[in-house]
Amino acid sequence: MSKPFPLARRAAPCWLALALIVSGAGLAQAQGNPPVEAASVVAPALAASTSSTATLPQPGAAAITPPAGDIAANPYGLRSVWAQGDGVAKTTLLLLAIMSLLSWYLIIAKLLQQRQLSQQALAARKTFAGSDSLQKRAETLGKNSPFRFIVDSALEAARRHHSLSGQVDMATWLSQDIVHSVGSLQMQTQEGLSVLATVGSTAPFVGLFGTVWGIYNALVTIGLSGQASIDKVAGPVGEALIMTALGLAVAVPAVLGYNWLLRRNRVALHAVKGFGSELHTLLLIDIDKAQRGATPRSV
Repeated sequence: MSKPFPLARRAAPCWLALALIVSGAGLAQAQGNPPVEAASVVAPALAASTSSTATLPQPGAAAITPPAGDIAANPYGLRSVWAQGDGVAKTTLLLLAIMSLLSWYLIIAKLLQQRQLSQQALAARKTFAGSDSLQKRAETLGKNSPFRFIVDSALEAARRHHSLSGQVDMATWLSQDIVHSVGSLQMQTQEGLSVLATVGSTAPFVGLFGTVWGIYNALVTIGLSGQASIDKVAGPVGEALIMTALGLAVAVPAVLGYNWLLRRNRVALHAVKGFGSELHTLLLIDIDKAQRGATPRSV
């Protein structure tokens, strides 16, 4: 009975060591499993977040490298307004185009006419500085020259003065005729300026009408679509802004051209009136010499 005890006491340390080893292994396994499971859960989440982040669009990428076709073709330009606009929009565009062409034609035509009048005034001044008779000096002027028209009319008035039976003196009679001729020339030089004034004053309102019509189309589009997104209202609003810009582009040159041509007309008519005064004096001198019996210049 005394032998087994020493054997059990010798075996107790082995069993204790075995128990410690088993408990240590279990503890190690219990402590090591959660990191493995956490890693298995976190790794797919990180991979998913990385892939989703890689697929997200970058904020400035579209603005930095836009497609080449978007730069070449403007979906809200003047061509699109004409292609997508209704009858009212196209009529407004045609009206503005006609007004612009008419104003530029009048500006160029009146400028050439005023330049020709200045050249004719210079030629008439040089011609009447000579010593020949008024009739011969008038014949040297061109047939289409307005200065020859003034001289011929004054000479004809001098010839018809005798039929008045002395009721009107010669100076007053010639002055009336020259003033009438200068007034006729002044009316001719002002032709077309009223059209420029009309275009300059009405073109902004025509463009404003197109603007109001474009805003109306934008509101109709919003009402039909039920949403006020940019792609729904950009076209009509862009059309309205283009109409406003076109109205101003037509009106500004017309107003500037009108004021410029009006000032040039004043300068040209000042030269014409000076020529008329000189002609009036020359006619009275020739008539006075004829009445005194001196050798007159032929009138």
